[in-house]
Amino acid sequence: MSEARPDSAHSIDNARPLAGRHAVVTGGGRGIGRAIALRLADAGARITVMGRSVDQLAAVVAEIGDRNGAGPAQHLGVDVADEDSVARAFGAAGEFAPIDILINNAGIADSAPLKRTTLAQWNAIMAVNLTGVFLCTRAVLPAMTERGFGRIVSVASTAGLKGYAYVAPYCASKHGVIGMTRSLALETARTGVTVNCVCPGYTDSDIVDAAARTIAEKTGRTEEQAKVDISSGNPQKRLIQPEEVAEATLWLCDPRAGSMTGQSVAVAGGEVM
Repeated sequence: MSEARPDSAHSIDNARPLAGRHAVVTGGGRGIGRAIALRLADAGARITVMGRSVDQLAAVVAEIGDRNGAGPAQHLGVDVADEDSVARAFGAAGEFAPIDILINNAGIADSAPLKRTTLAQWNAIMAVNLTGVFLCTRAVLPAMTERGFGRIVSVASTAGLKGYAYVAPYCASKHGVIGMTRSLALETARTGVTVNCVCPGYTDSDIVDAAARTIAEKTGRTEEQAKVDISSGNPQKRLIQPEEVAEATLWLCDPRAGSMTGQSVAVAGGEVM
């Protein structure tokens, strides 16, 4: 295989830089995954959203269909922690179109002091957040390297760049994703495939909503007060919006971003520098 070259900037439509590309977004039914799917669709990509909630996935596909200029879209059920499920889903996605872009967004979180964290809790988080990224990445990598183009972006977290109390398994899983990303970026450096992470801080999402409810139940504060506390580590004193993560992801997926690989881009209002 000859060494891959960056796409010519003159051949790319600035308004729709992903026209002709096929992007798979795991955990694409809500939150950050939904925002990324919509943004990549607006940039011209054909979209496959994957996840476990079929109704939510179908709603995202319908939303993409209502957007002017968006590429076609489909949804597929998948359990990213299950090897056979990943093989079936990505086989079906490949029939829709060759996969050019993979967004590893599926993830779960839980909180507890480490001394009260069970092995089952640890294994569940590792299975989705780390093993799932491995399985999905492995499913697309051979064809990407064979074609000489690919963009793999994993939604890690600032928890992959620093520690947070009471979420040791989550932090460990996200540190693992960043480590795997750096390793794979070196393996693929001359193939035309780039491998990166986006690392959001606390984001206005279901995970933060659940954390705020837990804090409110335990402390007697309101959920809004709990969200103020959650966002206090952000120098901008706010939650990150899913659309901000989507914009950073789009940039990493652009064919002209070929020199961006092995990076962990913090979208966190200055929390991590």
